[in-house]
Formats: sequence, C-alpha cells, structure tokens
Amino acid sequence: MTQSKATISQAWPYQQSPMNLPVADVDTALPFYTDTLGFQLVSRSDTPHKAATLTRDTIQIGLAENGGDPTQDGCFFAVDNLDNAFAELKTNGLPQEQPTYDYQKYGETVWKVFFVVAPDGLCYCYGEQQ
Repeated sequence: MTQSKATISQAWPYQQSPMNLPVADVDTALPFYTDTLGFQLVSRSDTPHKAATLTRDTIQIGLAENGGDPTQDGCFFAVDNLDNAFAELKTNGLPQEQPTYDYQKYGETVWKVFFVVAPDGLCYCYGEQQ
C-alpha cells in the first residue's frame, strides 16, 4: 500500500528567514532533512559560511553555520494533511510513536499542529488549517 504524502505549501520562519536556519554543522544536519523530513538538497556553498539549500514541494529552506542558536529558531510548515505528514515522518524514521496534537490560533485562523525537533535543535511546527 502506497502511503499518501503531505504537501507543504508554506514555510514561515520563527526568526528572520527560512533560508538562514542556524546549525552547528551542515554536513551532520543534512541527513535528517533529506531522509526523515523528505527534502532534497538543491545547492551548497562555503561562503560567507557553510550553507545548504533544501527544497520540498513549493518551499525552500536553508541551513547555515552562521553562529545562531538553533534552539531559538525553526519554521512553521503549513501542510494539507497533518495525519499524512506525521505518518510519512514516522515511515522515514522519526523516533516518535505518536504526534502530540495541539490547536493554535493565529488571527482568525485555527491550526491543528504538532512539533518536531531536529537533532540539530531546530524546531519545526507542522500545521493544518482547520
């Protein structure tokens, strides 16, 4: 049986930019993003610091060895199906048995959400508009 994947339609950063997410080591961080989160590596650079650009569906994010604190950053990913999103992550090796769903309201919009913390410390919130 082929499992349906969730589509990520938007990425909103917690801090400045989804293209400059801080990690201590890009090479160590990459496998979690490609293997578990389902992103594809688009490009790498070494200047002004080591960085990698990743893509999935219609969004891009960037990891960078920029000296920032990963525990204070991450992104909100808007998805079309939250259950499929978690099932895909679990199939890809996420070591979490069940999602801890929560409901959050932003303006007039209610989102059903769960959180994933990457091994590098960045926190990602997956949300489906209700």
